[in-house]
Amino acid sequence: MATQPNIALKRTALNSVHKAAGARMVEFGGWEMPVEYSGITEEHLAVRTRAGLFDVSHMGEIDVRGHPALALLQFVTCNDVSHLKIGQAQYTALMDVGGNAIDDCLIHRMTEDDYFLCVNAANADKDFEWIVRHNSFGADVCNVSQEYSQIALQGPRSASILSRATGADWRGLRYYWFTRAKCCGVEGLLARTGYTGEDGFEFYFPPEKSEHVWNGLMEAGRPEGLIPAGLGARNTLRLEAAFPLYGHELDAETTLLEANLGWICKCDKGEFLGRDVLIKQRAHGTRKKLVGLEMTDRGIARDGHPVMVDNKVAGRVTSGSPAPFLKKNIGLAYLPPHLAEVGGQIHIEIRGKQVPAAQVPLPFYKRPK
Repeated sequence: MATQPNIALKRTALNSVHKAAGARMVEFGGWEMPVEYSGITEEHLAVRTRAGLFDVSHMGEIDVRGHPALALLQFVTCNDVSHLKIGQAQYTALMDVGGNAIDDCLIHRMTEDDYFLCVNAANADKDFEWIVRHNSFGADVCNVSQEYSQIALQGPRSASILSRATGADWRGLRYYWFTRAKCCGVEGLLARTGYTGEDGFEFYFPPEKSEHVWNGLMEAGRPEGLIPAGLGARNTLRLEAAFPLYGHELDAETTLLEANLGWICKCDKGEFLGRDVLIKQRAHGTRKKLVGLEMTDRGIARDGHPVMVDNKVAGRVTSGSPAPFLKKNIGLAYLPPHLAEVGGQIHIEIRGKQVPAAQVPLPFYKRPK
């Protein structure tokens, strides 16, 4: 039997910069990416207290343009795109007919009939094909992922650092709004968004300018304690904030209501993929519910660990790790609705031993205003 050839990993334009900085590189979604530089805990705490800089150029970008663009996006996503003003972004999900997420994503309204989507790295081609498949509306859909690098500056000092790099005061740019801007002299799209639970910005710009922008931001942030951060800290940060990760909390077997994302499901906007299922679940209940858990004894809940109730498997941990800022071991898991209750006692099976845990309110962490 012939063996499958090795598939070369994709690399961002900052790959050599990460390696020169001593980053530990791993495969993620078909990309070679930095998982940590100085250590996940140190990078996590820097983002919570100062700032961290992430290369997220592996993310995908899709343009949807033309007069029918709004109708197409209204049909394939669950949130109400018509509420977006020019210069505003929205968290949403691409849907299937079962009420499940094909992917979660951000939509930016560039002009009256021009929308810019940021999607997850491993799903970019799948998302593009899904949108095209349902484009009976006649919109122009283009996968423009190769035209952009993306850097995320995250943390309470991010606005101050960005001001040093641009000479502009960014305190007035509202959360989930964006603008055209120059960062370190490079023109791009600057959005006040991120996935860490902190204030921050994401900058989309031409890949050939990547090293210049990265080095410029690092230099501007040096006096503020800025450090580079990898995917490891990005994961623990989003977990503390209880943000879902595709392939963990979101998949083809989990509806948006089950994932605690009912707030982005605008069923009154009109027809969209999965709407009927979501309406039925709102009326009759879901099959499972996402819960937060905190270990009450020594032990770390890891992805895939069984959740035990009365010595029976009731669910599995979807995401679990130590929470560096909270100094607790936390996790997310799905349980049957009748067992999902804040304060409810459960056990996590770790290496054959049942370790006690408690269900706790979500999110685990919410940044001070």
